[in-house]
Amino acid sequence: MNKVTDLTLDGDVAVITLNSPPVNALSAPVRNGLFDAFTAAVNDPAARAIVLICDGRTFIAGADISEFGKGPSGKPLQDVQALMENSPKPVVAAIHGTALGGGFEVALTAHYRVAVPSAKVGLPEVKLGLLPGAGGTQRLPRLVGPEVALQYLTSGDFISSDVALKSGLVDELVEEGKLRDGAVAFARKLVAQNRPLKKVRDLQDKVEAARGKPEIFADFRKANARRFRGFDAPEANIKCVEAAVNLPFDEGMREERRLFEGLMSGSQSAAQRYIFFAERQAAKIPDVPEDTPVLPIRKVGVIGAGTMGGGISMNFLSAGIPVTIVEMQKEALDRGVGIMRKNYENTAKKGRLTQADVEKRMGLLTPSLDLNDLADCDMVIEAVYENMDIKKEVFAKLDAIVRQGAILASNTSYLDVNEIASATKRPEWVIGTHFFSPANVMKLLEIVRGDRTAKDVIATVMKLSKKIGKAPVLVGVCHGFVGNRMLAQRQREANKLVLEGAMPWDIDRVLYDFGFPMGPFAMSDLAGLDIGWSKDTSSSSTLREVLCEMDRRGQKNGRGFYDYDEKRNATPSAEVEKVILDFAKKQGIERRKISDEEILERCIYPMINEGAKILEEGKAIRGSDVDIVWINGYGWPVYRGGPMFYGDLIGADKVLAKMKEFQQKHGDDFKPSALLEKVAAEGKKLHQL
Repeated sequence: MNKVTDLTLDGDVAVITLNSPPVNALSAPVRNGLFDAFTAAVNDPAARAIVLICDGRTFIAGADISEFGKGPSGKPLQDVQALMENSPKPVVAAIHGTALGGGFEVALTAHYRVAVPSAKVGLPEVKLGLLPGAGGTQRLPRLVGPEVALQYLTSGDFISSDVALKSGLVDELVEEGKLRDGAVAFARKLVAQNRPLKKVRDLQDKVEAARGKPEIFADFRKANARRFRGFDAPEANIKCVEAAVNLPFDEGMREERRLFEGLMSGSQSAAQRYIFFAERQAAKIPDVPEDTPVLPIRKVGVIGAGTMGGGISMNFLSAGIPVTIVEMQKEALDRGVGIMRKNYENTAKKGRLTQADVEKRMGLLTPSLDLNDLADCDMVIEAVYENMDIKKEVFAKLDAIVRQGAILASNTSYLDVNEIASATKRPEWVIGTHFFSPANVMKLLEIVRGDRTAKDVIATVMKLSKKIGKAPVLVGVCHGFVGNRMLAQRQREANKLVLEGAMPWDIDRVLYDFGFPMGPFAMSDLAGLDIGWSKDTSSSSTLREVLCEMDRRGQKNGRGFYDYDEKRNATPSAEVEKVILDFAKKQGIERRKISDEEILERCIYPMINEGAKILEEGKAIRGSDVDIVWINGYGWPVYRGGPMFYGDLIGADKVLAKMKEFQQKHGDDFKPSALLEKVAAEGKKLHQL
């Protein structure tokens, strides 16, 4: 055998052991090794059955993604599967860890499957903009039926071993730690009982029962239309299941291959695969070695029990880390704690937590009205009003109270972390942790590195972010950091476009069709137009001020840029349209017809340009980090890969030309960054910088 496979005889059972760290991915050496091992096992007269098992922490965890897009090498996986499926001796796949994607497709071509209780299986290709390309879409419906197969294929979710056993994906569970012995015993039982060689491809009952029932697929598409919006891969997976129901197996396989190749060559899968690797890359900080010691975080303090403070606290409670939360007023503290409990209880009502889980998490929370109760915390996060004077006052107090060696963090969205740190005698222990609202839901965490932030503090917060389920990105100090700095470009242009000739609902529609969950004006209504607005200082100088003065405050009172019914369904407002026309007239702006193309370019291209400026200034480490910020924090459609990736998809030269055109028409808000000019001239890629 080759270096990654080993073939031994255990009595009359041939045991093929695969060992290709770290996850036994289906690389060319693995495929070659499996082909040779199965050939030898089938031809060995002493072997009456064959077991495939893997060393290490997992079964075959999937395809080797690094081979995607490269020329063919090694034995095709289909050749290995044909050997297994057509073996005259029973083949048993022994699963531990995870059998995912191509790994599970290999297991599905075995005649039988056994697993330990902790194992998980699944076909997650849809999450990479793909479909299972080695028979998964054809075999799965034959085992579990098309209705269940549709759920598994379009969600990409893992399937626990007990569910796999009940649904017939796994034939028997064996004791933890005894997989090899259990699999060999199961194989011997098959031989002793002369059990038939169960080829999944030949199973027909469940697909035949669905034949002539197109409503199965129509209803599924309708029920999931919102979830699948914009994505190509879910529809391709549905079509494959339709093929499994309506076509002979080999024809279904050809349809699967055709649809797989279409997805593989498309931009959506390229974007989704890129994001998969970009999230992992974001954790690597060039000047912070991976072996940098991290500090133990056993207890966290949070200042502020409002929406942000409560949401931040829930992240730590859910990860089993005790939290002391401090407010100035008892009423605000009680309200904040009550909302946290209600959030957990709502999750429990949906079956995602038990009541015992709710009590355990809330039991880790210590509410307080005294900052001195934070003295023994390992990390304190400030989540007070976004005002520099207030934040500096809080940090000066923390510096005097909290033990030396504890991390002091600010949940600021825009402010200078260096100035905040200057209020302390330990700036090396100060860092920004910009959570996104709702903080207990949103994945993104912008970690803001001050000029003097220590490397072990950075390493600790990056690692802690993962523990609390976040996607961390390290950014530098500048107004708005990465995400909000780029968002400001889009907001400015959206507001200008409304005065020049577009309506809020035109802009929202274009950005929704691009793939955002909602447009900027619908988002403003959701958040509340009166955030940061004061009746006392309002001067009718912006549309937002005028609307607030008219008591149009958004969804909260049913009147914002849109009118809302009792179910919060939005309709364009004739009153707002008149306000816009009057406001533009007062400003001396001659309105014109604005195309959807201009709306998209004016909103998106300045963001790409600002991302290039951020990279130029070193405020983000990589172009891919910028994309991770926008994917996880702002609803950028993952199938478009983030602003930098999308800029490269269009072409940096085309973005540059359009920015110059807009600069001539609309001024220096559109001045191209030097880096965009350089990338366009040299034919480089923004997302690879």
